[in-house]
Amino acid sequence: MIEFQDLLGGFVRIHILHHAVEGEVYGQWMIDELARHGYRISPGTLYPMLQAMEKRGYLTSRQDSDGRLGRRRKIYTATTLGREGLATARERLRELTGEVSHKSPTIESETGENVHGTQNRHRSS
Repeated sequence: MIEFQDLLGGFVRIHILHHAVEGEVYGQWMIDELARHGYRISPGTLYPMLQAMEKRGYLTSRQDSDGRLGRRRKIYTATTLGREGLATARERLRELTGEVSHKSPTIESETGENVHGTQNRHRSS
């Protein structure tokens, strides 16, 4: 299970798309790759995510043998829609990274509200 799954699930999907655009991926490899980046994700979380991404048209899959004991595994690659989605996500990510990595000064209005519409707690009377 991913800590803060509701917030980080989108990053995991972008990470999956990134690798699926670069080449073929499969579940256990993706779990190991995500772990290298600090995401602890279980098969019970990842596989439904992969299936949903395939159902939405971002990924396509094929069955393959992993060579060990004749087991079959699903190999995923990005579709055209997945490539387009990743390109859009990269644009949004650049914008977001710029915004969250630079703390801008808070500008107060005459009512004591900052630019985000919340009251300034340190406002003097």
